[in-house]
Amino acid sequence: MSSENADAGREPDESSSVPQESSVWDVVVVGAGPAGASAAYAAAVAGRRVLLLEKADIPRYKTCGGGIIGFSRDSLPPGFELPLKDRIHAVTFSLNGRLSRTRRSKRMLFGLINRPEFDAGLVEEAQKAGAELRTGATVTRVEQHGTAVPDRRTVAVVLAGGETVLARAVVGADGSAGRIGAHVGVKLDQVDLGLEAEIPVPETVAEDWAGRVLIDWGPMPGSYGWVFPKGDTLTVGVISARGDGAGTKRYLEDFVGRLGLAGFEPTISSGHLTRCRSDDSPLSRGRVVVCGDAAGLLEPWTREGISFALRSGRLAGEWAVRIAESHDAVDARRQALNYAFAIKAGLGVEMSVGRRMLKLFERRPGLLHAVLTGFRPAWNAFAGITRGTTSLAELVRSHPLAQRALHVMDRQGTDRVSSRP
Repeated sequence: MSSENADAGREPDESSSVPQESSVWDVVVVGAGPAGASAAYAAAVAGRRVLLLEKADIPRYKTCGGGIIGFSRDSLPPGFELPLKDRIHAVTFSLNGRLSRTRRSKRMLFGLINRPEFDAGLVEEAQKAGAELRTGATVTRVEQHGTAVPDRRTVAVVLAGGETVLARAVVGADGSAGRIGAHVGVKLDQVDLGLEAEIPVPETVAEDWAGRVLIDWGPMPGSYGWVFPKGDTLTVGVISARGDGAGTKRYLEDFVGRLGLAGFEPTISSGHLTRCRSDDSPLSRGRVVVCGDAAGLLEPWTREGISFALRSGRLAGEWAVRIAESHDAVDARRQALNYAFAIKAGLGVEMSVGRRMLKLFERRPGLLHAVLTGFRPAWNAFAGITRGTTSLAELVRSHPLAQRALHVMDRQGTDRVSSRP
């Protein structure tokens, strides 16, 4: 930490009822993943004093496929060079190992990255913009009232060991099981289990996968698997609704086996839970806002989270600046509500459509597979989403046929539920 901000994390002298400005950060961001780094960058670019807290050392591994779609690329800091391991021009779709078909594109569909390199690069951009990074910092709680809080414009972030960091605004980006989401009261209504393995393969195998990914619609409702090539390593994973961990593990084992990869030893085998927010879940409390996984923001059907993290993180950083400038609770609340409106108007709409797509996929995976592999407009729509030229929400808004299809599936789902004994 620089000498200029050496006292930024200390409590003010007890003889003073008002903290010194030099002892209070404008914005403290908790969590240095894509959401937190983006928030820190946005606030630092605005010229504010920003502290980025991360409990782990950087770089660190995260269970993640590492797909970078167009919306992710568009949300990166200007000039940021993606550490791409591969550029994807082809997708093989299969239905639980059957009916495989490969669709190809002359233009790149999306890129693949390793999260340790990607996240570290985003943190570096935030630091270049002026944010201070502090690793090994575990947040135990956040206080907006009480003895640790010197005035109503200040939030106290309490670290393990008892140290208190003061801020005018706090951004929570510490994951779906983090402390900040619990403080805000984030509510989650969809929890899925993802299992993944990083599998080194010989050059001949790597060449077969170069530029191509596999997406397999799985045996359990809403499940699917993927193979993402990254040079001499394949990222292989599956995801399904939480509740049948043994079944999800069997799916991964069967998936790896039928791909002919069972004989290669993974360097990393990991698992994680993804969590989607409820429609009425709060995004702020007082001078604290949440973004990314901490807010339960990700696409419900594909469980894609990087673009949601980058976009919500940038918005959180921008609105945290406004909250930090607020001189009373009323104005701080107004700015926090504006942040929530921005999230719901964009990402919230996409999540709503994603939920409906997930329901369709759970009921009719074979139909979805047939449409994607045999109906060119559907493939073009898929390609447009991956490139960032359109979104699920935009497709539904602009195409009456898509609206009718979702309406029919919604009605069929309701009829089936009402007809159950």
